[in-house]
Parts: sequence; C-alpha cells; structure tokens
Amino acid sequence: MSVASMTGYARSEGRDVSASWVWEAKSVNGRGLDLRLRLPPGQDGLEPIAREAAARRLGRGNIQIGLTLNRQSETGAIRINTALLTRLADLCRDWQQERPELAPARLDGLLAVRGVVEPASDNEADEDQAAQQQRQAAICAGLEAVLDQLAAARREEGQRIAILLAGQLDQISALATRAEACAALRPEALRTRLVQQVAALTGATPGLDPDRLAQEVALLLVKVDVREELDRLAAHVAAAHDLLAQGGVIGRKLDFLAQEFNREANTLCSKASDVELTRIGLDLKAVIDQFKEQVQNIE
Repeated sequence: MSVASMTGYARSEGRDVSASWVWEAKSVNGRGLDLRLRLPPGQDGLEPIAREAAARRLGRGNIQIGLTLNRQSETGAIRINTALLTRLADLCRDWQQERPELAPARLDGLLAVRGVVEPASDNEADEDQAAQQQRQAAICAGLEAVLDQLAAARREEGQRIAILLAGQLDQISALATRAEACAALRPEALRTRLVQQVAALTGATPGLDPDRLAQEVALLLVKVDVREELDRLAAHVAAAHDLLAQGGVIGRKLDFLAQEFNREANTLCSKASDVELTRIGLDLKAVIDQFKEQVQNIE
C-alpha cells in the first residue's frame, strides 16, 4: 500500500444530448475525513453515494466535492406557461374595465412575471424516463472517476513526500552515529577532562585520590550518558521506515514518532558535555522539525 498525501485536485466532465456536467474535487489537510458537498437542486440523492465512495478511497483530509449541471435547454428552449399567461391577461382585462384610467397590460410585462416563461427542462415529465436514468448513471460514474483521480493525485504527492521523509530519517541516523562516536562520550575523555579541571583548581595532580576520581567520573558518566537516547532514536527511525513501507493511513503515527524524535534530541542537547555534541543535537532538532512539517501532509 502506498503513502498518500492529504492535498489534491481532480476534475471530471460528462455530457449527453440534453445536458452537461462537471465534477470537481479538492482536498487539504485535516484531522479526520471531513466531506463537504455542493450539489445542484434535485441531486440530493447523490450525497450518500458520494460519502460512501469517498470513504472507500480516502482516509483523512478536508474534502470538497462539487457538481455543476447544465441542461442544454437552459441556453435555448423555453416553455410558456399558457395557463398562467391566460389567467393574468384575464385579470388585467377585468381590472381595466373597473379602472379605465389604468394603461392596458402589455405582453412584455406579462411575460416578465415569474413562472410565465420557464426553461423547458424545469418540467422533466416530457423527457423519457430511461434517458433520465441513463444520465443519472453517467453522473454517478463521473463521481467515481473524479474520486479515483483525486486519490491518484494524493498518492502521487504522497510518494514524493515519502522520499523526502526517508531522506530525513537517513539524516537522523547519520547524526545519531556521529553523536555516538563523539569523543566526549568516551570515559577516557571524561576522566582526562575532570583531571584537568581538578588540577586547575588545586594547582597539582599528585595528591588526587584515584578512587575518588573514579567515583566522580562514574557520576559524570551517568549524567552525560546519551546512549539510551541514541538507542531510542535508532528504534524510532526503524519504526518510521517500517510505516513508510507499510503505507496507508500512517500520518498520525508518523506525527507521534516526530514528537518522540524531538524529545530525544532535546534530552541529548541537555546532556551535551561539549560543543561538538551540542552542534549535533541542534542539527538533529533542525532535521526533526523538517520531518514533522512534512508529516503533517501525510494521510
């Protein structure tokens, strides 16, 4: 299963002899799967179909899906509501007989009354039922197509992000290896450093008690030992690689690992006993921040 991002856009068009339609779908980051639909009048029955189809393909993200439906008759053919026009003309004639001072009704005024002139498609009773069903099936197929395209776009973007994440994990591993090899972590280096510090304070080293010095070195080693943090970093890196290989809805798990990465890097910086280890810790934090930023886009 591949890694998918939560951002994408898709468009699908269709038409028949009397109508055309356009599906558009776009998605951005979200904590869960939040679907918002914009459907034309008379197409409310598509909502449960769209929700089920989206849930089959998408795990997370704020999804917006819209359908634009244009009937060919809306740009040409019209229908006159002759019953309403006749009724209005009769009313006007009756009023003029009672009020002769009123100007006679004009045809253009009557035609402007709402409901007198209607698009031919407003009344679909004249359209063959089989044709309506065929169009509705084509519109549903367009919905499936636009969601397939959206899912494919998200997977394509997700694969690009996965490559970046894998590279950042490799950087974290390399920095952890540098930290492990840092001379400041070696007991010999710590002992030498402590001897130098004590000698600077006392002015001479011959009077130092070797046992006491060994105890101080042991205590210092406990305080600055970062091997446990480095071991956990290595375990988290391995877990993140496994998740990327697994694919699917892994964004939240990767985000949790990013928090754990940051925790270990902070501890390493706090235990750093020399400039080199501090620099490594800061480099780790920079890479981890980049990792966490990219993870926010993963489904």
